[in-house]
Amino acid sequence: MPSLTITYEAFSALGDLTDEDRELLKLAEAALEHSYSPYSNFRVGAAARLADGQTVAGWNTENAAYPMCLCAEPAVLAAAAARAPGVPVVSLAVTVRSPRRIVDRPASPCGSCRQQLAEHEGRFRSKMRLILRGQTGPIYVFESASDLLPFGFSGGLL
Repeated sequence: MPSLTITYEAFSALGDLTDEDRELLKLAEAALEHSYSPYSNFRVGAAARLADGQTVAGWNTENAAYPMCLCAEPAVLAAAAARAPGVPVVSLAVTVRSPRRIVDRPASPCGSCRQQLAEHEGRFRSKMRLILRGQTGPIYVFESASDLLPFGFSGGLL
C-alpha cells in the first residue's frame, strides 16, 4: 500500500529558529500592517528571501468581489519577480493575525497558493523553505513548498 510522509520541523519559540528564519518572520509580521482585509479582517503577511540575499514582503489584499482577492504568498512572489527577475525565492515566511481570536497555530497556504509555490520551485528547480506561524503557538518549517502539495499539477503534464 502506498503511503505519504511529510517531514517538517516544529519549533516552540522564535528563539529556536535560525537568525535568517527569525528575520524573515519579523519581516512577514511587519507586512501584516499593510494588509487590506476589510471583509475578513484576517491579515496575512509574507516575506521572501531570494537566492541573492535580497528580501521582499507582501500581504493579502481583499476585494468586494472575493474571487479577485490576492493572497500574501503570490503577492510576495510577484514582488520578488519584479525586484529580481530570474532569481529564485529560497525561503518564505508566512504569518497571520485576526481580531476575532488569537491564532494559536500556523495557517497553511490555501490550495491556489500551494500550487503557485510549487510551480515556483519547479520553474527554478530550487526548493523553497517555508516558515509558517500563527500569532502564538508552534512554528512549522518545511524544507520544500512542494511538501504541502505532494500530488500537485505540473506543467510537465501539458
